[in-house]
Amino acid sequence: MKYKNDKDLGLVLCMHCMKVLESKQKVCPKCNSKLKQRDEYSYLKTFSFTLVAIIFLFPANLLPMMEVTTLGVVEKSTIFDGILYFFQTKSYFIAIVIFVASIAVPIFKLVVLLYLLYITKYNKISLARNATKYYRIIKFIGKWSMLDIFVVALMIVMVQFGNLTNISAGLAAIAFTVVVISTMLATQSFDTRLLWDKD
Repeated sequence: MKYKNDKDLGLVLCMHCMKVLESKQKVCPKCNSKLKQRDEYSYLKTFSFTLVAIIFLFPANLLPMMEVTTLGVVEKSTIFDGILYFFQTKSYFIAIVIFVASIAVPIFKLVVLLYLLYITKYNKISLARNATKYYRIIKFIGKWSMLDIFVVALMIVMVQFGNLTNISAGLAAIAFTVVVISTMLATQSFDTRLLWDKD
């Protein structure tokens, strides 16, 4: 099956209002946005942000998410420790929410982003339709991405340690924030029209 994209048909899509116009037009008559056949640095930007997110995903899960000081004794807990704590205290719903928001969703977004980059790099046009669906899913999730950070902050606040004197966010909280922001930027910078280009 021969696929034809907007360039082949002499058309250009306004990425702001989604109006399809002739490629010779430079400005969208509907929303006055500047028209571009492709975002020249889309692939590079998405790749860079995705790489940053992957790098910071490891410290986000391995380093302490919070540090609790009780009577001068410092205890450090990772995201996994927090999830296990809520399971042990039978707060299953909170444990599942934290697992989904802080581990499952970021990994899912990164897998989809890598999939999009793979299809674009190797011109797998036959996979473009499904890839576009996955892109829409992570873009929708992206609207709620800051909720991930809120959930982790909630975990820090809700854990009770008896005679607690001080509780503070660990280095993992910073790394996790970088992961969330990087995946958001990677998604926003990806030009889905690249999926349909032959070369």
